[in-house]
Amino acid sequence: MNMHNLSQRPVGVLGATGYTGLEVLRVLREHDGVRVRFATSEGRAGEEACLPGVTLVSADEAPLGEVDLVFLCLPHGEAAGWARRALASGVRVVDLTADHRPGSGREDGAVYGMADLEGPDVREARLVANPGCYATGVELALHPLLKGGLLDEGRTVVVSAASGVTGAGRTPKRDLLFAEVAGDFRAYATGNGHRHLLEMRAGLPGLDLLFQPHLLPVSRGILETIYAPVREDVDATAVRAAWREAYGGADTIRVMDGVPALRDVVGTDLLALGAVDNAGLGTPVVTVVAALDNLGKGAAGQAVQNMNLMLGFEPARGLRWRV
Repeated sequence: MNMHNLSQRPVGVLGATGYTGLEVLRVLREHDGVRVRFATSEGRAGEEACLPGVTLVSADEAPLGEVDLVFLCLPHGEAAGWARRALASGVRVVDLTADHRPGSGREDGAVYGMADLEGPDVREARLVANPGCYATGVELALHPLLKGGLLDEGRTVVVSAASGVTGAGRTPKRDLLFAEVAGDFRAYATGNGHRHLLEMRAGLPGLDLLFQPHLLPVSRGILETIYAPVREDVDATAVRAAWREAYGGADTIRVMDGVPALRDVVGTDLLALGAVDNAGLGTPVVTVVAALDNLGKGAAGQAVQNMNLMLGFEPARGLRWRV
């Protein structure tokens, strides 16, 4: 348990009762380097947060000037204004919404916080745009392959991804009710128009990406199957070697000899990667599988990893490794 003391760095969470805000509080609860000074909720102000001794307040009552960093876990579209207010108060910001991500049109000098790739830039940043959950898996899986020249950039990379229903947020929606989701499996955002594609393309320039998400009848977790067209001399062994070279010192990424499943990552802040060769094709394709918890590595875990870099902690401090 995080026993607050005066040597810990004070932080705040705006929007602490949505799925991502709750998960940020759960990670921070076990982080011995910080204490949560405030957590906000517009509908539940006055109630106890999921941290002992922390009472929820409305955002307008949050003492922004009393923290070193604030997490924005607000609805998309509401974070930009709060980011400006926090920055004006001298507070550093990790924005978990889409408001400052690449392609948003209002980046406002934000650093894209793919922590395992952008560490030095994140350390100096005042405002960090936390990546989307789908984009995290795709970019971290493909970036070393693109940088190392392993991909055949003249062919399309196809990503078939599936996420649990918490990825759609906590606001009730009829098509996400248990009776609507249980026993079903559906594609959505068809036509290659999902909003995370903007940041994927920015992080993987030059790649022709076809991205198709699906809704899994589970609460949390993402599994992304990526059909990566590679050069003639590249196989799955070379892909794993590229990952290990790029991420060998990263506690947040696990390279597997087989392919990962949701059970390997749900409840953790890990990204698990696997690769296999395919027989019977005229041109070589390596199947890459990336697994992560959409609320962990895909949201709160990466946000705390970014916070660690910004506040001078070890990158993996306070993060979760075991299911």
